[in-house]
Amino acid sequence: MDPPAAEVLHYSDEEQSSTLLLQLHKLRAESILTDVILCAGRTEIPCHRNVLASSSAYFRAMFCNGFRETRQTKAASMLQFGRLFEACSRFLQSQLRPDNCLSMFRLSDLMNCDSLRKKAKEMAMESFTDVSSSEDLCELSLQELMGYLEDDSLCAQEEEVFETLVAWIRHDPVSRRGTVSNLFKKVRLRHLHPTYLFQFIANDPLIQSSTLCTEIIESVRRLMFSIGTRSIRDFVVDFKPLWAAPRRCSHDDTLVVVGGRRNNELTSREALVFDEKKQKWQRLTKLPVRLYKASHVALHSILYVLGGLTTNTSSSQVSRTVYTLSLKTNQWRTAEPMLEPRFAHQTVSYLHFIFVLGGLGSDRQLTAGVERYNSMFNQWEAVAPMPETVLYPAVAATNQRIYMFGGQDATHDPVRLIQVYHIGRNMWCTMENRTVKNVSAPAVVLDEKIYIIGGYTRRVMAYDTEANRFVKCANLKERRMHHAATGLNNKLYVTGGRYVNGHDAIEDTDAFECFDPKTDTWTCKGRLPFKLFDHGCLTLTCVTQNWKKS
Repeated sequence: MDPPAAEVLHYSDEEQSSTLLLQLHKLRAESILTDVILCAGRTEIPCHRNVLASSSAYFRAMFCNGFRETRQTKAASMLQFGRLFEACSRFLQSQLRPDNCLSMFRLSDLMNCDSLRKKAKEMAMESFTDVSSSEDLCELSLQELMGYLEDDSLCAQEEEVFETLVAWIRHDPVSRRGTVSNLFKKVRLRHLHPTYLFQFIANDPLIQSSTLCTEIIESVRRLMFSIGTRSIRDFVVDFKPLWAAPRRCSHDDTLVVVGGRRNNELTSREALVFDEKKQKWQRLTKLPVRLYKASHVALHSILYVLGGLTTNTSSSQVSRTVYTLSLKTNQWRTAEPMLEPRFAHQTVSYLHFIFVLGGLGSDRQLTAGVERYNSMFNQWEAVAPMPETVLYPAVAATNQRIYMFGGQDATHDPVRLIQVYHIGRNMWCTMENRTVKNVSAPAVVLDEKIYIIGGYTRRVMAYDTEANRFVKCANLKERRMHHAATGLNNKLYVTGGRYVNGHDAIEDTDAFECFDPKTDTWTCKGRLPFKLFDHGCLTLTCVTQNWKKS
Protein backbone atom coordinates (compact mmCIF):
# COMPACT_ATOMS: atom_id res chain seq x y z
CA MET A 1 0.00 0.00 0.00
CA ASP A 2 1.12 3.52 -0.79
CA PRO A 3 1.96 5.67 2.24
CA PRO A 4 -0.57 8.46 2.98
CA ALA A 5 0.04 11.66 1.01
CA ALA A 6 2.00 14.23 2.98
CA GLU A 7 0.20 17.48 3.73
CA VAL A 8 1.66 20.37 1.70
CA LEU A 9 1.90 23.85 3.11
CA HIS A 10 1.58 26.69 0.52
CA TYR A 11 3.33 29.77 1.83
CA SER A 12 2.81 33.28 0.45
CA ASP A 13 4.38 36.48 1.75
CA GLU A 14 2.89 39.57 0.07
CA GLU A 15 5.42 41.85 1.74
CA GLN A 16 8.43 39.90 0.49
CA SER A 17 9.01 41.99 -2.68
CA SER A 18 8.75 45.34 -0.90
CA THR A 19 10.93 44.07 1.98
CA LEU A 20 13.51 42.84 -0.51
CA LEU A 21 13.63 46.26 -2.20
CA LEU A 22 14.03 47.98 1.17
CA GLN A 23 16.89 45.69 2.13
CA LEU A 24 18.60 46.18 -1.21
CA HIS A 25 18.28 49.93 -0.77
CA LYS A 26 19.78 49.68 2.74
CA LEU A 27 22.69 47.58 1.45
CA ARG A 28 23.34 50.09 -1.34
CA ALA A 29 23.14 53.06 1.03
CA GLU A 30 25.73 51.41 3.32
CA SER A 31 27.87 50.34 0.32
CA ILE A 32 27.56 46.67 1.37
CA LEU A 33 28.13 44.15 -1.43
CA THR A 34 28.08 46.94 -4.06
CA ASP A 35 30.26 46.03 -7.02
CA VAL A 36 29.88 48.93 -9.45
CA ILE A 37 29.80 52.73 -9.19
CA LEU A 38 27.76 55.04 -11.43
CA CYS A 39 29.30 58.48 -11.95
CA ALA A 40 27.23 61.59 -12.73
CA GLY A 41 29.59 64.53 -12.80
CA ARG A 42 31.32 64.52 -9.42
CA THR A 43 28.59 62.40 -7.84
CA GLU A 44 29.33 58.69 -7.31
CA ILE A 45 26.51 56.21 -6.71
CA PRO A 46 27.39 52.70 -5.47
CA CYS A 47 25.19 50.02 -7.09
CA HIS A 48 24.68 46.26 -7.36
CA ARG A 49 25.39 44.73 -10.76
CA ASN A 50 22.58 42.22 -10.51
CA VAL A 51 20.03 45.01 -9.84
CA LEU A 52 21.28 47.11 -12.76
CA ALA A 53 21.29 44.08 -15.07
CA SER A 54 17.70 43.28 -14.05
CA SER A 55 16.57 46.88 -14.73
CA SER A 56 18.40 47.76 -17.93
CA ALA A 57 19.07 45.80 -21.12
CA TYR A 58 22.16 47.92 -21.60
CA PHE A 59 23.64 46.86 -18.25
CA ARG A 60 22.65 43.24 -18.86
CA ALA A 61 24.64 43.27 -22.09
CA MET A 62 27.50 45.07 -20.37
CA PHE A 63 27.85 42.70 -17.44
CA CYS A 64 26.91 39.39 -19.04
CA ASN A 65 28.44 39.42 -22.55
CA GLY A 66 32.13 39.93 -21.95
CA PHE A 67 32.14 43.74 -22.35
CA ARG A 68 35.20 45.34 -20.87
CA GLU A 69 32.90 47.11 -18.41
CA THR A 70 32.32 43.73 -16.67
CA ARG A 71 35.86 43.99 -15.34
CA GLN A 72 35.57 47.64 -14.31
CA THR A 73 34.17 49.15 -11.13
CA LYS A 74 32.84 52.35 -12.82
CA ALA A 75 30.39 52.99 -15.68
CA ALA A 76 29.47 56.30 -17.39
CA SER A 77 27.23 55.52 -20.39
CA MET A 78 23.73 55.94 -21.81
CA LEU A 79 21.40 53.78 -19.67
CA GLN A 80 18.51 51.80 -21.05
CA PHE A 81 15.93 52.34 -18.33
CA GLY A 82 12.85 52.39 -20.58
CA ARG A 83 10.21 53.73 -18.23
CA LEU A 84 12.57 56.31 -16.75
CA PHE A 85 13.61 57.33 -20.26
CA GLU A 86 10.00 57.94 -21.32
CA ALA A 87 9.29 59.81 -18.10
CA CYS A 88 12.15 62.16 -18.95
CA SER A 89 10.78 62.50 -22.48
CA ARG A 90 7.32 63.41 -21.18
CA PHE A 91 8.85 66.03 -18.90
CA LEU A 92 10.79 67.58 -21.79
CA GLN A 93 7.67 67.56 -23.95
CA SER A 94 5.83 69.49 -21.24
CA GLN A 95 8.53 72.16 -21.45
CA LEU A 96 8.27 72.62 -25.22
CA ARG A 97 7.87 76.21 -26.43
CA PRO A 98 8.31 77.87 -29.84
CA ASP A 99 11.60 79.39 -28.66
CA ASN A 100 13.13 76.03 -27.63
CA CYS A 101 11.48 73.40 -29.86
CA LEU A 102 14.34 73.45 -32.39
CA SER A 103 16.86 72.77 -29.60
CA MET A 104 14.61 70.04 -28.25
CA PHE A 105 14.47 68.48 -31.71
CA ARG A 106 18.26 68.33 -31.83
CA LEU A 107 18.33 66.88 -28.30
CA SER A 108 15.89 64.18 -29.37
CA ASP A 109 18.35 63.14 -32.09
CA LEU A 110 21.17 62.87 -29.56
CA MET A 111 18.95 60.84 -27.22
CA ASN A 112 17.37 58.87 -30.08
CA CYS A 113 13.99 59.74 -28.53
CA ASP A 114 11.23 59.38 -31.13
CA SER A 115 8.42 60.71 -28.93
CA LEU A 116 10.24 63.95 -28.15
CA ARG A 117 11.34 64.32 -31.77
CA LYS A 118 7.76 64.03 -33.01
CA LYS A 119 6.35 66.59 -30.57
CA ALA A 120 9.19 69.05 -31.13
CA LYS A 121 8.74 68.81 -34.92
CA GLU A 122 4.98 69.32 -34.60
CA MET A 123 5.46 72.47 -32.54
CA ALA A 124 8.07 73.81 -34.96
CA MET A 125 5.69 73.28 -37.89
CA GLU A 126 2.58 74.64 -36.16
CA SER A 127 4.28 77.69 -34.60
CA PHE A 128 6.65 78.51 -37.43
CA THR A 129 5.82 82.21 -37.31
CA ASP A 130 7.28 82.38 -33.79
CA VAL A 131 9.98 79.78 -34.43
CA SER A 132 11.31 81.67 -37.46
CA SER A 133 12.30 84.61 -35.26
CA SER A 134 14.21 82.47 -32.75
CA GLU A 135 18.01 82.41 -32.62
CA ASP A 136 17.99 78.62 -32.89
CA LEU A 137 16.64 78.75 -36.44
CA CYS A 138 19.75 80.55 -37.70
CA GLU A 139 21.85 77.69 -36.28
CA LEU A 140 20.11 75.04 -38.39
CA SER A 141 22.10 73.29 -41.08
CA LEU A 142 21.06 73.73 -44.71
CA GLN A 143 19.57 70.22 -44.78
CA GLU A 144 17.59 70.89 -41.59
CA LEU A 145 16.20 74.19 -42.89
CA MET A 146 15.34 72.65 -46.27
CA GLY A 147 13.47 69.90 -44.45
CA TYR A 148 11.22 72.45 -42.77
CA LEU A 149 10.64 74.69 -45.81
CA GLU A 150 9.72 71.85 -48.18
CA ASP A 151 7.22 70.27 -45.79
CA ASP A 152 3.57 70.59 -46.90
CA SER A 153 2.39 70.84 -43.29
CA LEU A 154 4.42 73.97 -42.48
CA CYS A 155 2.08 76.59 -40.98
CA ALA A 156 3.42 79.69 -42.68
CA GLN A 157 2.57 82.06 -45.45
CA GLU A 158 4.96 82.04 -48.37
CA GLU A 159 6.09 85.57 -47.51
CA GLU A 160 7.29 84.21 -44.14
CA VAL A 161 9.08 81.34 -45.87
CA PHE A 162 11.04 83.80 -48.00
CA GLU A 163 11.90 86.08 -45.07
CA THR A 164 13.09 83.06 -43.09
CA LEU A 165 15.53 81.88 -45.74
CA VAL A 166 16.88 85.42 -46.14
CA ALA A 167 17.45 85.77 -42.38
CA TRP A 168 19.19 82.37 -42.28
CA ILE A 169 21.57 83.29 -45.11
CA ARG A 170 22.39 86.72 -43.67
CA HIS A 171 23.29 85.12 -40.33
CA ASP A 172 26.41 83.75 -42.05
CA PRO A 173 26.54 85.34 -45.52
CA VAL A 174 30.07 84.24 -46.39
CA SER A 175 29.37 80.51 -46.22
CA ARG A 176 25.63 80.57 -46.98
CA ARG A 177 25.21 82.97 -49.91
CA GLY A 178 25.65 80.15 -52.40
CA THR A 179 22.55 78.34 -51.06
CA VAL A 180 20.06 81.04 -52.08
CA SER A 181 18.88 79.36 -55.30
CA ASN A 182 18.27 75.99 -53.62
CA LEU A 183 16.34 77.64 -50.79
CA PHE A 184 14.40 79.95 -53.12
CA LYS A 185 13.01 76.90 -54.91
CA LYS A 186 11.21 76.00 -51.68
CA VAL A 187 9.11 79.19 -51.86
CA ARG A 188 5.79 78.38 -53.53
CA LEU A 189 5.64 81.36 -55.87
CA ARG A 190 2.13 80.73 -57.12
CA HIS A 191 0.76 81.43 -53.64
CA LEU A 192 2.65 84.70 -53.09
CA HIS A 193 0.92 88.02 -53.51
CA PRO A 194 2.23 89.33 -56.88
CA THR A 195 3.05 92.75 -55.44
CA TYR A 196 5.26 91.15 -52.81
CA LEU A 197 6.97 88.98 -55.41
CA PHE A 198 7.69 91.60 -58.04
CA GLN A 199 8.25 94.68 -55.89
CA PHE A 200 9.93 93.21 -52.81
CA ILE A 201 11.48 89.83 -53.59
CA ALA A 202 12.59 90.71 -57.11
CA ASN A 203 14.47 93.76 -55.82
CA ASP A 204 16.17 91.99 -52.92
CA PRO A 205 19.98 92.16 -53.41
CA LEU A 206 20.37 88.54 -52.37
CA ILE A 207 17.91 87.38 -55.05
CA GLN A 208 19.44 89.65 -57.66
CA SER A 209 22.84 88.10 -56.96
CA SER A 210 21.55 84.71 -58.20
CA THR A 211 21.06 84.21 -61.93
CA LEU A 212 18.74 81.24 -61.36
CA CYS A 213 16.53 83.21 -58.94
CA THR A 214 16.13 86.11 -61.37
CA GLU A 215 15.31 83.67 -64.20
CA ILE A 216 12.61 82.03 -62.06
CA ILE A 217 11.04 85.40 -61.22
CA GLU A 218 11.16 86.44 -64.86
CA SER A 219 9.36 83.21 -65.82
CA VAL A 220 6.58 84.04 -63.38
CA ARG A 221 6.42 87.60 -64.69
CA ARG A 222 6.05 86.43 -68.30
CA LEU A 223 3.38 83.94 -67.29
CA MET A 224 1.30 86.56 -65.48
CA PHE A 225 1.75 89.41 -67.93
CA SER A 226 1.29 87.30 -71.05
CA ILE A 227 -2.19 86.02 -70.29
CA GLY A 228 -3.64 84.35 -73.33
CA THR A 229 -0.37 84.10 -75.26
CA ARG A 230 1.86 82.05 -72.96
CA SER A 231 1.20 79.09 -70.70
CA ILE A 232 3.14 77.01 -68.21
CA ARG A 233 3.92 74.54 -71.02
CA ASP A 234 6.00 77.21 -72.76
CA PHE A 235 8.56 77.52 -69.99
CA VAL A 236 11.62 75.50 -69.08
CA VAL A 237 11.08 72.12 -67.46
CA ASP A 238 12.73 73.16 -64.19
CA PHE A 239 10.15 75.90 -63.68
CA LYS A 240 7.06 73.70 -63.99
CA PRO A 241 7.30 71.91 -60.62
CA LEU A 242 7.99 75.24 -58.88
CA TRP A 243 4.84 76.81 -60.29
CA ALA A 244 2.74 73.68 -59.79
CA ALA A 245 3.71 73.20 -56.11
CA PRO A 246 0.49 72.85 -54.10
CA ARG A 247 -0.57 75.18 -51.34
CA ARG A 248 0.67 73.95 -47.99
CA CYS A 249 -1.88 71.63 -46.41
CA SER A 250 -1.69 73.55 -43.14
CA HIS A 251 -3.57 76.35 -44.88
CA ASP A 252 -7.25 75.97 -44.07
CA ASP A 253 -9.76 76.54 -46.86
CA THR A 254 -12.62 78.22 -45.06
CA LEU A 255 -16.16 78.97 -46.20
CA VAL A 256 -17.32 82.54 -45.60
CA VAL A 257 -20.79 84.05 -46.08
CA VAL A 258 -21.15 87.84 -46.20
CA GLY A 259 -23.79 90.52 -46.75
CA GLY A 260 -27.10 89.90 -48.50
CA ARG A 261 -30.71 90.37 -47.46
CA ARG A 262 -31.54 88.86 -44.08
CA ASN A 263 -34.98 87.41 -43.39
CA ASN A 264 -36.34 89.60 -46.22
CA GLU A 265 -36.27 92.55 -43.84
CA LEU A 266 -32.92 94.29 -43.72
CA THR A 267 -29.71 94.33 -45.71
CA SER A 268 -27.24 92.37 -43.60
CA ARG A 269 -23.85 93.56 -42.33
CA GLU A 270 -23.06 90.07 -41.06
CA ALA A 271 -19.98 88.11 -42.10
CA LEU A 272 -20.01 84.44 -41.09
CA VAL A 273 -17.34 81.75 -41.21
CA PHE A 274 -18.08 78.03 -41.02
CA ASP A 275 -16.03 76.09 -38.48
CA GLU A 276 -15.71 72.67 -40.10
CA LYS A 277 -14.47 70.94 -36.95
CA LYS A 278 -17.27 72.23 -34.73
CA GLN A 279 -19.81 72.16 -37.57
CA LYS A 280 -21.17 75.56 -36.69
CA TRP A 281 -21.14 79.16 -37.89
CA GLN A 282 -19.13 81.87 -36.16
CA ARG A 283 -19.36 85.61 -36.68
CA LEU A 284 -16.64 87.81 -38.08
CA THR A 285 -16.43 91.58 -37.76
CA LYS A 286 -19.50 93.20 -39.33
CA LEU A 287 -19.38 95.14 -42.57
CA PRO A 288 -18.94 98.89 -41.95
CA VAL A 289 -22.14 99.75 -43.92
CA ARG A 290 -25.28 98.07 -45.23
CA LEU A 291 -24.96 97.37 -48.93
CA TYR A 292 -27.82 96.12 -51.12
CA LYS A 293 -26.81 93.94 -54.08
CA ALA A 294 -23.08 94.43 -53.70
CA SER A 295 -20.76 91.87 -55.28
CA HIS A 296 -18.32 89.59 -53.47
CA VAL A 297 -15.09 87.90 -54.53
CA ALA A 298 -11.93 86.38 -53.02
CA LEU A 299 -8.40 87.13 -54.22
CA HIS A 300 -5.09 86.28 -52.50
CA SER A 301 -7.01 85.11 -49.39
CA ILE A 302 -8.69 88.53 -49.11
CA LEU A 303 -12.46 88.99 -49.21
CA TYR A 304 -13.62 91.90 -51.39
CA VAL A 305 -17.05 93.53 -51.20
CA LEU A 306 -17.55 95.86 -54.16
CA GLY A 307 -20.12 98.56 -54.83
CA GLY A 308 -23.78 98.08 -53.94
CA LEU A 309 -26.58 100.38 -52.95
CA THR A 310 -26.07 101.97 -49.53
CA THR A 311 -29.16 101.56 -47.35
CA ASN A 312 -28.10 103.08 -44.03
CA THR A 313 -28.38 106.70 -45.19
CA SER A 314 -31.37 108.98 -45.61
CA SER A 315 -31.11 108.69 -49.38
CA SER A 316 -29.68 105.49 -50.84
CA GLN A 317 -26.69 105.94 -53.14
CA VAL A 318 -24.96 103.70 -55.64
CA SER A 319 -21.46 103.03 -54.34
CA ARG A 320 -18.10 102.45 -55.97
CA THR A 321 -16.39 101.75 -52.65
CA VAL A 322 -14.41 98.53 -52.18
CA TYR A 323 -14.16 96.93 -48.73
CA THR A 324 -11.68 94.16 -47.90
CA LEU A 325 -11.43 91.66 -45.06
CA SER A 326 -8.57 89.34 -44.12
CA LEU A 327 -9.15 86.41 -41.77
CA LYS A 328 -5.65 87.04 -40.45
CA THR A 329 -6.66 90.40 -38.95
CA ASN A 330 -10.48 90.11 -38.98
CA GLN A 331 -10.66 93.82 -39.78
CA TRP A 332 -12.41 95.64 -42.63
CA ARG A 333 -10.45 98.13 -44.71
CA THR A 334 -11.17 100.19 -47.80
CA ALA A 335 -9.31 99.53 -51.05
CA GLU A 336 -8.98 101.49 -54.28
CA PRO A 337 -12.57 102.29 -55.39
CA MET A 338 -14.04 101.15 -58.70
CA LEU A 339 -14.10 103.52 -61.66
CA GLU A 340 -17.90 103.58 -61.79
CA PRO A 341 -20.54 103.13 -59.07
CA ARG A 342 -22.76 100.11 -59.63
CA PHE A 343 -24.95 97.50 -57.94
CA ALA A 344 -26.54 94.17 -58.93
CA HIS A 345 -23.31 93.54 -60.87
CA GLN A 346 -21.17 90.40 -61.15
CA THR A 347 -17.56 89.98 -60.03
CA VAL A 348 -14.97 87.27 -60.69
CA SER A 349 -11.25 86.90 -59.95
CA TYR A 350 -8.55 85.36 -62.13
CA LEU A 351 -4.84 85.21 -61.30
CA HIS A 352 -4.09 88.69 -59.87
CA PHE A 353 -7.13 90.39 -61.45
CA ILE A 354 -10.68 91.20 -60.32
CA PHE A 355 -13.25 91.79 -63.07
CA VAL A 356 -16.50 93.69 -62.45
CA LEU A 357 -19.20 93.16 -65.08
CA GLY A 358 -22.43 94.97 -65.85
CA GLY A 359 -25.08 95.69 -63.25
CA LEU A 360 -26.98 98.91 -62.65
CA GLY A 361 -25.19 102.26 -62.67
CA SER A 362 -25.77 105.47 -60.74
CA ASP A 363 -28.70 106.24 -63.08
CA ARG A 364 -30.28 102.87 -62.10
CA GLN A 365 -29.96 101.76 -65.75
CA LEU A 366 -28.38 98.56 -67.06
CA THR A 367 -24.74 98.95 -68.06
CA ALA A 368 -22.54 96.82 -70.30
CA GLY A 369 -19.40 98.31 -68.82
CA VAL A 370 -16.59 96.05 -67.56
CA GLU A 371 -13.62 97.13 -65.47
CA ARG A 372 -10.58 95.29 -64.18
CA TYR A 373 -8.58 95.67 -60.97
CA ASN A 374 -4.88 94.82 -61.12
CA SER A 375 -3.80 93.82 -57.61
CA MET A 376 -0.12 94.10 -58.57
CA PHE A 377 -0.40 97.83 -59.24
CA ASN A 378 -3.53 98.63 -57.20
CA GLN A 379 -5.21 100.11 -60.28
CA TRP A 380 -8.57 99.90 -62.01
CA GLU A 381 -8.98 100.14 -65.77
CA ALA A 382 -11.89 99.86 -68.20
CA VAL A 383 -11.85 96.91 -70.60
CA ALA A 384 -14.06 95.85 -73.50
CA PRO A 385 -17.79 96.02 -72.63
CA MET A 386 -20.15 93.05 -72.84
CA PRO A 387 -21.70 92.44 -76.29
CA GLU A 388 -25.15 91.94 -74.74
CA THR A 389 -26.29 93.84 -71.66
CA VAL A 390 -27.74 91.35 -69.16
CA LEU A 391 -28.63 91.31 -65.49
CA TYR A 392 -28.02 88.43 -63.03
CA PRO A 393 -26.02 86.06 -65.29
CA ALA A 394 -23.93 83.18 -63.95
CA VAL A 395 -20.23 84.09 -64.21
CA ALA A 396 -17.01 82.04 -63.86
CA ALA A 397 -13.39 82.34 -65.00
CA THR A 398 -11.13 79.52 -66.17
CA ASN A 399 -8.48 78.84 -68.80
CA GLN A 400 -7.79 82.57 -69.45
CA ARG A 401 -11.46 83.28 -70.17
CA ILE A 402 -14.53 84.63 -68.41
CA TYR A 403 -17.78 82.82 -69.17
CA MET A 404 -21.11 84.57 -68.70
CA PHE A 405 -24.19 82.35 -68.90
CA GLY A 406 -27.74 83.61 -69.43
CA GLY A 407 -29.24 86.30 -67.22
CA GLN A 408 -32.10 88.57 -68.17
CA ASP A 409 -32.43 91.61 -70.42
CA ALA A 410 -33.94 95.03 -69.67
CA THR A 411 -37.45 93.62 -70.13
CA HIS A 412 -36.75 90.81 -67.61
CA ASP A 413 -36.80 88.12 -70.28
CA PRO A 414 -34.19 85.31 -69.97
CA VAL A 415 -31.25 85.49 -72.38
CA ARG A 416 -30.23 82.18 -73.96
CA LEU A 417 -26.65 83.19 -74.57
CA ILE A 418 -23.08 82.39 -73.50
CA GLN A 419 -20.79 85.43 -73.62
CA VAL A 420 -17.05 84.68 -73.46
CA TYR A 421 -14.34 87.23 -72.70
CA HIS A 422 -10.73 86.39 -73.61
CA ILE A 423 -8.65 88.03 -70.88
CA GLY A 424 -5.37 88.35 -72.78
CA ARG A 425 -6.90 89.61 -76.02
CA ASN A 426 -9.51 91.87 -74.38
CA MET A 427 -12.14 90.51 -76.77
CA TRP A 428 -15.67 89.09 -76.42
CA CYS A 429 -17.52 86.49 -78.43
CA THR A 430 -21.06 85.16 -78.07
CA MET A 431 -22.60 81.72 -78.49
CA GLU A 432 -26.32 81.06 -78.60
CA ASN A 433 -27.31 77.97 -76.65
CA ARG A 434 -30.85 76.75 -76.00
CA THR A 435 -29.68 74.90 -72.87
CA VAL A 436 -28.92 78.19 -71.14
CA LYS A 437 -31.90 79.53 -69.22
CA ASN A 438 -30.68 80.74 -65.86
CA VAL A 439 -31.32 83.97 -63.94
CA SER A 440 -29.82 84.80 -60.53
CA ALA A 441 -27.75 81.61 -60.43
CA PRO A 442 -24.15 81.21 -59.20
CA ALA A 443 -21.44 79.45 -61.20
CA VAL A 444 -18.45 77.59 -59.74
CA VAL A 445 -15.35 76.10 -61.40
CA LEU A 446 -14.40 72.59 -60.29
CA ASP A 447 -12.01 70.25 -62.09
CA GLU A 448 -12.02 72.29 -65.33
CA LYS A 449 -15.83 72.31 -65.49
CA ILE A 450 -18.20 75.20 -64.77
CA TYR A 451 -21.22 74.27 -62.66
CA ILE A 452 -24.33 76.44 -63.02
CA ILE A 453 -26.63 75.88 -60.05
CA GLY A 454 -30.32 76.65 -60.42
CA GLY A 455 -31.57 80.11 -61.37
CA TYR A 456 -35.40 79.97 -61.21
CA THR A 457 -34.98 76.27 -61.95
CA ARG A 458 -33.92 73.05 -60.18
CA ARG A 459 -31.40 72.23 -62.87
CA VAL A 460 -27.68 71.90 -62.20
CA MET A 461 -25.54 71.86 -65.33
CA ALA A 462 -21.81 71.19 -65.75
CA TYR A 463 -20.30 72.99 -68.74
CA ASP A 464 -17.23 71.49 -70.42
CA THR A 465 -15.38 74.48 -71.89
CA GLU A 466 -13.18 72.39 -74.19
CA ALA A 467 -16.04 70.42 -75.74
CA ASN A 468 -18.60 73.27 -75.49
CA ARG A 469 -21.00 70.75 -74.02
CA PHE A 470 -23.38 70.69 -71.04
CA VAL A 471 -23.80 67.67 -68.77
CA LYS A 472 -26.87 67.41 -66.55
CA CYS A 473 -26.26 66.80 -62.82
CA ALA A 474 -28.56 65.87 -59.94
CA ASN A 475 -31.30 68.48 -59.48
CA LEU A 476 -31.78 70.81 -56.53
CA LYS A 477 -34.73 69.99 -54.27
CA GLU A 478 -36.51 73.24 -55.18
CA ARG A 479 -36.43 75.90 -57.84
CA ARG A 480 -33.71 78.13 -56.42
CA MET A 481 -32.53 81.69 -57.18
CA HIS A 482 -30.57 84.52 -55.56
CA HIS A 483 -28.46 81.94 -53.72
CA ALA A 484 -24.67 81.74 -53.54
CA ALA A 485 -22.14 78.95 -54.05
CA THR A 486 -18.44 78.20 -53.81
CA GLY A 487 -16.02 75.32 -54.32
CA LEU A 488 -14.33 73.75 -51.30
CA ASN A 489 -12.36 70.48 -51.17
CA ASN A 490 -13.56 69.43 -54.64
CA LYS A 491 -17.21 69.88 -53.69
CA LEU A 492 -19.86 72.53 -54.27
CA TYR A 493 -21.40 74.34 -51.30
CA VAL A 494 -24.65 76.25 -51.76
CA THR A 495 -26.03 78.68 -49.20
CA GLY A 496 -29.37 80.45 -48.74
CA GLY A 497 -31.31 82.03 -51.56
CA ARG A 498 -35.00 82.04 -52.43
CA TYR A 499 -37.11 79.17 -53.69
CA VAL A 500 -40.53 78.51 -55.18
CA ASN A 501 -42.68 76.47 -52.80
CA GLY A 502 -45.49 74.05 -53.65
CA HIS A 503 -47.97 76.91 -53.93
CA ASP A 504 -45.81 78.81 -56.44
CA ALA A 505 -44.96 81.40 -53.80
CA ILE A 506 -41.40 82.64 -53.31
CA GLU A 507 -39.84 82.09 -49.89
CA ASP A 508 -36.43 82.76 -48.38
CA THR A 509 -34.29 79.89 -47.12
CA ASP A 510 -31.47 79.24 -44.68
CA ALA A 511 -30.39 76.04 -46.47
CA PHE A 512 -26.75 74.94 -46.44
CA GLU A 513 -26.13 72.11 -48.92
CA CYS A 514 -23.23 70.28 -50.51
CA PHE A 515 -22.91 68.65 -53.95
CA ASP A 516 -20.33 65.94 -54.65
CA PRO A 517 -19.56 65.73 -58.40
CA LYS A 518 -18.01 62.27 -57.99
CA THR A 519 -21.23 60.73 -56.69
CA ASP A 520 -23.63 63.26 -58.26
CA THR A 521 -25.44 63.62 -54.93
CA TRP A 522 -26.64 66.42 -52.68
CA THR A 523 -26.37 66.36 -48.87
CA CYS A 524 -27.61 68.76 -46.22
CA LYS A 525 -24.83 70.44 -44.21
CA GLY A 526 -27.13 72.11 -41.70
CA ARG A 527 -28.56 75.61 -41.67
CA LEU A 528 -27.41 79.20 -41.84
CA PRO A 529 -28.04 81.20 -38.65
CA PHE A 530 -30.83 83.05 -40.53
CA LYS A 531 -32.55 83.13 -43.92
CA LEU A 532 -30.43 84.96 -46.48
CA PHE A 533 -30.31 85.80 -50.18
CA ASP A 534 -28.32 88.00 -52.60
CA HIS A 535 -25.26 87.39 -50.43
CA GLY A 536 -21.71 86.27 -51.08
CA CYS A 537 -20.41 82.75 -50.44
CA LEU A 538 -16.64 82.41 -50.86
CA THR A 539 -13.67 80.22 -50.03
CA LEU A 540 -10.84 81.96 -48.20
CA THR A 541 -7.47 80.49 -47.31
CA CYS A 542 -5.83 81.27 -43.98
CA VAL A 543 -2.99 80.02 -41.81
CA THR A 544 -3.80 81.71 -38.51
CA GLN A 545 -7.37 81.79 -37.25
CA ASN A 546 -7.56 85.06 -35.35
CA TRP A 547 -11.27 85.29 -36.10
CA LYS A 548 -11.83 82.56 -33.50
CA LYS A 549 -10.53 84.94 -30.82
CA SER A 550 -12.83 87.78 -31.80
